[in-house]
Amino acid sequence: MKNLFTYIVLICFLIAGTTQIKAQNFNPKKNNYLVLSQNIQQLEPILLTAEALAQEDGKKYGDFYVIICGKTVNDLINNSSLNELLKHAKEKNVTIYACGISLKKFNITPDQLPDNLTVVENGILYGLQLNKKGFITISI
Repeated sequence: MKNLFTYIVLICFLIAGTTQIKAQNFNPKKNNYLVLSQNIQQLEPILLTAEALAQEDGKKYGDFYVIICGKTVNDLINNSSLNELLKHAKEKNVTIYACGISLKKFNITPDQLPDNLTVVENGILYGLQLNKKGFITISI
């Protein structure tokens, strides 16, 4: 009888312990995404991806950021097709950033960029900081 009581108590502790583990694994935060890109030609497929993830995630969809780094920042100047893509990005709640270090390297000033393009001082650092905050990150 004493062993039966011990087994019942152990089973109760196991059930209670398992319930607590499941509650700790539940994560109510939103899915946030970051794409580091060195190819401006990828911007259109990135926007399609953002749209698909927004539909897939539903209410769990959070922020979607794109950071343009490297020599492709030269393609950000006087680019009419980019302006159209930036409009689409805004409609899809996708924020596009340009890497300040890349701009300096290629002698581009922020005033040469479209108005709705934000500059971050160091795109790689900013990307890593977002990654530490839980952003799902990919580099293309």
